[in-house]
Amino acid sequence: MSIQKWQPFSELESLRKEMERLIDEFFPTKGSYISPVWRRSTEEVAVPSVDMVDRGDEILVSMEMPGVEKDNIDVSIQEDTLTVKGTIKKETEEKEENYIKRERTYSSFERALRLPVKVNPEKIKAVLKNGILYIHLPKAEEVKPKKIKIDVS
Repeated sequence: MSIQKWQPFSELESLRKEMERLIDEFFPTKGSYISPVWRRSTEEVAVPSVDMVDRGDEILVSMEMPGVEKDNIDVSIQEDTLTVKGTIKKETEEKEENYIKRERTYSSFERALRLPVKVNPEKIKAVLKNGILYIHLPKAEEVKPKKIKIDVS
């Protein structure tokens, strides 16, 4: 049997993180459903869909960006919040308005994500490939898992 120091607030911190995760999962936007890829919030800004994965030494964020040029995307980080903003522009101006159905959006978009751990902002890398924006966020050294060698005597 081992003796461990009781830290009452550590349980509250994990509860806070779990509540934030559940809120993000069930209420990703404040607005009506537009499409699986882009939703609109009440401010009429498109909100791209996101996956966030903990890969051990980094957090990987994948965000759907169909039809968006890399020059129209801005990725920034401030403290524990990752923000992705940009615009979806029409390639050409259409003169005819004989649409039978029109669902594609041509507007600005923004998504802010609270990160679950501290990351190293100097080593963040973003790559746009096949309409998906991949953001690699290396974890800060103090939160990376460390393997400890055990000596047997």
